[in-house]
Amino acid sequence: MKVAIFSGSVYGTAEEVARHAQSLLSQAGFTVFYQPGASLAQLQAFAPEALLAVTSTTGMGELPDNLQGLYHEIRDQFPAWSALPAGVIGLGDASYGDTFCGGGELIRELFAELGVQEIQPMLRLDASESVTPETDAEPWLAQFAQALTT
Repeated sequence: MKVAIFSGSVYGTAEEVARHAQSLLSQAGFTVFYQPGASLAQLQAFAPEALLAVTSTTGMGELPDNLQGLYHEIRDQFPAWSALPAGVIGLGDASYGDTFCGGGELIRELFAELGVQEIQPMLRLDASESVTPETDAEPWLAQFAQALTT
């Protein structure tokens, strides 16, 4: 199965989690595409059979600048990803209250508009509790990989 990962990061943590996810999913036998800053054309050329979004949150619950372009491309072009299995890993700081993992929520809303099927609840990684988010994501990623094969 071909899994496309895309990410948005302010300080690089979400990219590190995405790279770790790429490694783990590859080890599990998936063909994985991950390129920070990838365009929609690059994702579509890969012809994904599943999607994984990893994003931090900035400002008042917004996506990082380096994901804004792809997000708007997807919204404008509405790729034929209906019924693709997907997952979202959101990074944030719970002390921000209502905007905690807001970037991840925006991706979830976009997936819902596209008809993409979230196969498990979004993982919320809290920067105020985690110093190793890539390691903290491993159990969720194992479940994600399992869900993709069933």
